Amino acid sequence: EKKMSRFNIDPDIDSSISNSNEYTSYQHCPPKVPLNGMQYTDVDAESQNFLSDHQLGKKKYEAEYSPGSASFGMSVFNLGNAIMGSGILGLSYAMANTGIAMFVILLVAVAIFSLYSVHLLLKTANEGGSLVYEQLGYKAFGIPGKLAASCSITMQNFGAMASYLYIVKYELPIVIKHANIDVCGVFCSSWYTNGDYLVLIVTMAIILPLSLLKNLGYLGYTSGFSLLCMVFFLIVVIYKKFQIPCQLPENFINITVNVSQPQVNTTDEECCKPKYFVFNSQTVYAVPILTFAFVCHPAILPMYEELKDRSRRKMQNVANVSFLGMFVMYLLAALFGYLTFNEAVEPELLHTYSKVYNFDVVLLIVRFAVLTAVTLTVPVVLFPIRTSVNQLLGASKEFSWPRHICITVALLVCVNILVIFVPTIRDIFGFIGASAAAMLIFILPSAFYIKLVKKESMKSVQKMGATLFLIVGFMVMIGSMALIIADWIHNAGSSGEHADGH
Repeated sequence: EKKMSRFNIDPDIDSSISNSNEYTSYQHCPPKVPLNGMQYTDVDAESQNFLSDHQLGKKKYEAEYSPGSASFGMSVFNLGNAIMGSGILGLSYAMANTGIAMFVILLVAVAIFSLYSVHLLLKTANEGGSLVYEQLGYKAFGIPGKLAASCSITMQNFGAMASYLYIVKYELPIVIKHANIDVCGVFCSSWYTNGDYLVLIVTMAIILPLSLLKNLGYLGYTSGFSLLCMVFFLIVVIYKKFQIPCQLPENFINITVNVSQPQVNTTDEECCKPKYFVFNSQTVYAVPILTFAFVCHPAILPMYEELKDRSRRKMQNVANVSFLGMFVMYLLAALFGYLTFNEAVEPELLHTYSKVYNFDVVLLIVRFAVLTAVTLTVPVVLFPIRTSVNQLLGASKEFSWPRHICITVALLVCVNILVIFVPTIRDIFGFIGASAAAMLIFILPSAFYIKLVKKESMKSVQKMGATLFLIVGFMVMIGSMALIIADWIHNAGSSGEHADGH
């Protein structure tokens, strides 16, 4: 393959030509000009082979100004893909622990905050003259800003990867049991329905080989497939609500109600009544689960770059339509999942159905579709993490197979250890939602805006709004993290007492 030409433009000169999109000829090189006069000098050889249409944390490295080719509708679909992920599976649990009214208020608030954040990001990108998230961080705060952006994106992607493998751990044993696959008779019937072993097998047999590819090729389209899977999942959740009677088996309630909640003898009628406001020890996970479900901000700038006839208003409209679509899907999934199981809903909604049905063809198809989607999405999410790690290590620009393999294996080992030893997917949603997602939605866009948009004074309404948003972000982040850690300590203490008692 022909190597891509790259130009090194001094960062100081950079800002002076940032708003020029004119076609300029250079000597000794093809007549290409970097987009917005920007040059991304921290490109490693691997990044250049990344598929061109990938949206998750994707950066565009071609050193030429392209007018963009994505239509409005396609951009809405792509952004929907970027927003939608495993977060939808945790929303019913959030609703069960906040109540319907409280959940709707929080969902509306997080959606509006996320849209405001997109507005800040687009305005900052126009002023700062860069369409790469990390590069905006560098322009605003130098190396610390770039590191903060890079680490937040990496953490968010790592959390997404862990949540996908959690779904494999929860759902694959059920699929194997239901499909009655008897691999080796009675001798090993226990291991191949053990989620921990299955995660390792899927990682080694499918995810590792795919992750080692230099070019992901067709995998770029899997996000479209996963969005369709989630729409199918939503339809099934709504359909099953009218099939499952409310008087659930008594043992089902006992199994699934969270251990940290006090066991109260409630009548069936009380269990079946949906609650509008709930407050318990699990309520603290609601906001992080919601922020985790709405993060798509690293994908906004690459999509803005690809938009046909791009303008800030047009991209904001793309975001408005995408967020509205996802808001409706999230609300319906959470509401019908909650109304089906009420207090008995688990942190991962799909798994809750296995307590009611021994075998159900429709649910088996949903599980299989979701498993295929998440397994194929892991390599796509791993790609930007590996690129970031390469840059953080200050790796040479030349591609090196040993380094490529070592980083890939190390990342997969870490994520597998996390999935096997962390007890529930709720902890992943909670921790990543409270840290990386809060950084990407609240803190970084407002901080970049305050620093880079110089034409507005600090006393202007826009800057004051951004400052308020920054303060809210820190409050959400610190408050959520503190409450989640307190809950972990409380649970560890109570399980320790339990162990002493036996």
